[in-house]
Formats: sequence, C-alpha cells, structure tokens
Amino acid sequence: MGLFDSTTKFESSVKQIPYSQQAVYENISDLRNLEKVRDRMPQDKLQDFAFDEDSVSVSVAPVGELKLRICEREEPKCVKFETVQSPVSFNLWIQVLPVDEQNSKMKVTVKAELNPFIKGMVSGPLQDGVEKIADALSMIKYE
Repeated sequence: MGLFDSTTKFESSVKQIPYSQQAVYENISDLRNLEKVRDRMPQDKLQDFAFDEDSVSVSVAPVGELKLRICEREEPKCVKFETVQSPVSFNLWIQVLPVDEQNSKMKVTVKAELNPFIKGMVSGPLQDGVEKIADALSMIKYE
C-alpha cells in the first residue's frame, strides 16, 4: 500500500431480479454456476475463463490475469470476494436483498486501495466493469 493510497468504492446500480433471494444466493455462492454465463462473456476481451466452487480466473485485455476467491459467504444476502492475482488489489461484494417471495434486488460493489495516479487511470474502467458484472448477473436464470 502506497503512501497516498485511499479507499475508493465503486457501486453498480441496483438490479431487479425476478427470482427469490435464496435462489440467487445459492447460485452466486457456488462459482461452478458461472457455466451459465460463459456464452455471455465478450470473447474479444476475456480469455482463459476458469472457475471452481470458490474461485474464478480470467485474462482481461489489456489488464492481464485476474483471479478472485470467495472470502466470505453471508447466507442469503452477500458473497464477498478478494483478489488473489490482479494488477490492483480489491474486494468485491455481491449483495442480494429480498423484494418479496419471488423477487430480489442486487448490487455489486468494489472497494480498492488506489493511489491518485492509478485512480485516474482505472476509475472509469472499474465503474464500467462493476456495472457490466451487475448487468450480466441480472440476466441469469436462477432456477
């Protein structure tokens, strides 16, 4: 951590999900379920997409290899990830809240320690990435 690092938070907009909180949580807390979204990944930007129950890795152009691991599961409302390998270390949360029996809402948050120079370069792409993750997660069939 550098001398001028400060914590920066990036939040997606809230996404409405037409599935129960429990159904969504059960899917996002086991990363083997990423198989459902493999075909939605932009192949020109992502390569070497791999995952198991607790971690996911992908090569992102032009960033390089990213590997995230689930570090906390808070059933049925939150799954927290930490970086294992990344040019910038960060944590990512996926929060799921109930709306009613059949509907829930979701928000993706990234918190990173960034110095002012790096922050200027990565803020736009990180905010965009958080929103794209939330969009992709909102389109999954959580049956």
